[in-house]
Amino acid sequence: MAKYINEPAHTFNEYLLIPGYSSCECIPSNVSLKTPLVKFKRGEKPAIELEVPMVSAIMQAVSGEKLAVELARNGGISFIYGSQTPEDEAAMVARVKAQKAGFVSSDSNLSPNNTLADILALKEKTGHSTVAITEDGTASGKLVGIVSSRDYRVSRMKKTDKVSTFMTPLDKLVTAKFGITLSEANDIIWDNKINSLPVLYEDGRLYGFVFRKDYDSHRENPHEMLDAQKRFIVGAGINSRDYAERVPLLVDAGADVLCIDSSEGFSEWQRITINWIREKYGDKVKVGAGNVVDREGFLFLAEAGADFVKVGIGGGSICITRETKGIGRGQATAVIEVCKARDEYFERTGIYVPVCSDGGIVHDHHITLALAMGADFVMLGRYFARFDESPSQKRTVGGTVVKEYWGEGSNRARNWGRYDLGVGEKKLQFEEGVDSYVPYAGALKENLAKTCSKIKATMCNCGALTIPELQEKAKLTLVSSTSIIEGGAHDVIRKEKDGEN
Repeated sequence: MAKYINEPAHTFNEYLLIPGYSSCECIPSNVSLKTPLVKFKRGEKPAIELEVPMVSAIMQAVSGEKLAVELARNGGISFIYGSQTPEDEAAMVARVKAQKAGFVSSDSNLSPNNTLADILALKEKTGHSTVAITEDGTASGKLVGIVSSRDYRVSRMKKTDKVSTFMTPLDKLVTAKFGITLSEANDIIWDNKINSLPVLYEDGRLYGFVFRKDYDSHRENPHEMLDAQKRFIVGAGINSRDYAERVPLLVDAGADVLCIDSSEGFSEWQRITINWIREKYGDKVKVGAGNVVDREGFLFLAEAGADFVKVGIGGGSICITRETKGIGRGQATAVIEVCKARDEYFERTGIYVPVCSDGGIVHDHHITLALAMGADFVMLGRYFARFDESPSQKRTVGGTVVKEYWGEGSNRARNWGRYDLGVGEKKLQFEEGVDSYVPYAGALKENLAKTCSKIKATMCNCGALTIPELQEKAKLTLVSSTSIIEGGAHDVIRKEKDGEN
């Protein structure tokens, strides 16, 4: 007969942390949020450590290249979504890797025969004020000039004016040859007091740009996630169907870590995928797996060779797996059981396999609860979908500014590779996700900093300066439904923020 677990599965919202003793050194500025991303052996250092315990979900509405760059700049990493062609995903990864290298491929390109109207339209589309003018109007064409905002005055010019009449021509530009180092390029920028430096191949074709603003940005972001070549670290989602085609392209593009994206990971398909990667690349290619919700699922993936294991089924804000298929588990209960299995596995084998809590995060303090329960980091979708850098459109709905947000199991995503169970048809049999909106929240940097401040403050309340110390010292208590209500503002008439002085 079926096995029954006659205890309720709990969510994060049903727990609170009980404060512990805090010494004088327990102040947020002393707290480290560093945490391992991939497995390591006892006594060794992980190959990749996160500066903040947050990664973005493998979703079309979340992990595009802009968000990947900004999140890596601020200490986390993104997993570029896999619900696109292998070639397109690899190209996105390559562009993220090129950003930090300082040599940025131009995405604003026109020919000398274009007009001021074309310049203005392109600026509106990309948000970039520097436009490369090449003979054929492509990013790799022969450079003939540049147009920046100081080259034109809309009020004094006609929109039909040809680019050739107002661009800064090549013979007036400071350029560099392909092969120059980033340090040498930055020296040229500073010595010549210029904002951008075109880098050209020997035949005059454009390779890319080095921008002064990027140099300034690097200095302002000390927690950047960088590889050995000082490029941004970025992950990529894969599936258990086309991995033989997709993985080599992603590895060649520079992906630092892969993750099998599936609604349910306790599957022979995932073991087969991991085995293929290990046979071809050994341990050089890092790959996470999931999702699971219990001890058996974790042990299966850990023994299959996963570099980290994702926990969570049906807890995401746009996920309807539980109501569609009747599978899943309360996220807090799942994390607690899996992390206990992780610790026992470490004691038995000397191999520490990080646990990623994926889903169920409604409030910022839920992240701290997940960490206290044993998770090494969390994967977030809705949280990051709200920001400027996510790839979805910003709209106004009912007077509220929102961003579009849809699940990978929705018909809109058409991510058959994530959900197909061997039927063979490249289409979804039914939906496991919805199409929705989330309130627009602004820039990633400011929001992430605020969230990290909350996590650090709570850790100090628990007397912990590191995540492992939090997991050792944390005291958690279940709360009643009445207590949950009591925990928020109640029995008062709240003022409207716009009316406050």
